[in-house]
Amino acid sequence: MPHKSKNVKKTALYIRVSTDAQYEEGYSVDAQKEKLKQYCKLKDITNYEFYIDGGWSGSNIDRPEMKRLISEIEFGKISSVIVYKLDRLSRSQKDTIFLLEDIFIPHDCNFVSLNENFDTTTPYGKAMIGILSVFAQLERENIRERTKMGMYERVKSGLWMGGGRIPFGYDYDSQKNILVPNEHAEDVRQIFGLYLQGFSSSELSKMFPDVANDSHILHILSRVTYCGKIKFRDEIFQGSHEAIISDELFDKVQIELKRRSSKHIVKSEYLLAGFVYCGKCGAKMRYQKWGKRIILYCYSQQASKPNLVKDPNCDNKRIDAEDLERIVLADLFEKTEQIEKENTPVSVMASAMGVLQNQYNILSQKIKRLYNLYAESNNDLLLETIKENQANLTFISQQIEREKESKKTTIEMNEKRNAILALKRKWDTLTMREKRQALKMCIGNITVTDDLIDIRYNF
Repeated sequence: MPHKSKNVKKTALYIRVSTDAQYEEGYSVDAQKEKLKQYCKLKDITNYEFYIDGGWSGSNIDRPEMKRLISEIEFGKISSVIVYKLDRLSRSQKDTIFLLEDIFIPHDCNFVSLNENFDTTTPYGKAMIGILSVFAQLERENIRERTKMGMYERVKSGLWMGGGRIPFGYDYDSQKNILVPNEHAEDVRQIFGLYLQGFSSSELSKMFPDVANDSHILHILSRVTYCGKIKFRDEIFQGSHEAIISDELFDKVQIELKRRSSKHIVKSEYLLAGFVYCGKCGAKMRYQKWGKRIILYCYSQQASKPNLVKDPNCDNKRIDAEDLERIVLADLFEKTEQIEKENTPVSVMASAMGVLQNQYNILSQKIKRLYNLYAESNNDLLLETIKENQANLTFISQQIEREKESKKTTIEMNEKRNAILALKRKWDTLTMREKRQALKMCIGNITVTDDLIDIRYNF
């Protein structure tokens, strides 16, 4: 507990000026000083000191001079606190009551507000201060609500809300109040495209150095802003800014985000793992060894994983995995042959090779420059930076090799037109990983309802 000072107590003249009211008449620092000085002269108060928080909001008491004031009150150095107006002390009812009941009164410190003509030396003053603090809080909430309403109308008209962090890939035009695509817009397109190809958020964060981390990647992938829209208060409005990606691409990525967010770990040794859903309850269907067979059955029928159960009474039939895979592949190959006969163009998804190679070249040049600097200065601190960049270079190099391996078949098929049309001819030469990668490009999901199989394609 603080020890009280034996010195003569002084009067504290507290002044607060918020950023919004700084230049309003009657609220400036000089205006408040003059009124407080006049009051002290009228009351023959000569031992006083100013405590001034300039440019601080009254929504809380986390202010430098307010903290000093509280500390000196607790040490018994202050007999009274005088403010020009109650809301200069605080606009929060909770904080006002805290200062009065927990700081001022327990330490024999009076409080005076000139504008309201109240002080805590009288019972009436104590009661009225509490009442007025309620109205100060109400006014603050009204201001906040009016601000939100103004922001709502602004966004509704298609203008960017302003302030805060500008989305990656955009700059903010303060004259037109809209977002404008910048040099990272192409990065955003690549991120969306590569994510659909199977790259993880962690891998993408290392491929794009201007992105902070994998959480930033997930944030980018979930922002409807890139479709030319603005989300505000759980509502989505058409924005006036240029879209970077299409609605179709965004919707596909949202489905993929939801699919990957499942806690169930997909076993890559099974061809259709993660693709198959129960048509009766909507739960995923899992592979399971059943004697000499492998079957797929609904997760709702497995009580050991309650978080994946959609309907504990689900009675969907179990299906032989080999039969389902044969049916799905036959249908897929038939579709690709039909597309080839119709000569229908198939869209080409984003390629990671260009991005990876570019990052490899940048890192290589950077490491060379760091080695040159180290040779000149012999500064050991540079070695740590060189080590970090070499680790990143190794990662990028591994990604390039992986991309070359996994996309080798796709590159060959693209020379004839694209990967999808040549699947049937190349299928037996692909690895399991390449097969699953090809299926991700072609199939959205597979729904099984007893003996009925519904395949939803991405083309």
